[in-house]
Amino acid sequence: MSQQTRDQEVGIATVLLQRMEKERLPRALDLKAKVDAGGCLDDLDIAFLERVFADTQEITPFLERHPEYQEVVSKMATLYQEITARALENEKSG
Repeated sequence: MSQQTRDQEVGIATVLLQRMEKERLPRALDLKAKVDAGGCLDDLDIAFLERVFADTQEITPFLERHPEYQEVVSKMATLYQEITARALENEKSG
């Protein structure tokens, strides 16, 4: 891998981690609190989760080359799974 490619991948990782820290994680935690309180996901919430899942598919090749980020991604995926599972329970009981 050339130095330019490594630099580009470091830049990609930096952007992805910043996005996760400043945008995705706070929104996901808000959604988790919402569904834990018995709320349901609205169209904007669902669109957010769909966008996250689509982005995850796009970065899969990057993650395969950088296993050091897989734990963070796995934890976020677990959080999203908890949100959707709880939201589904809420929909069924509501």
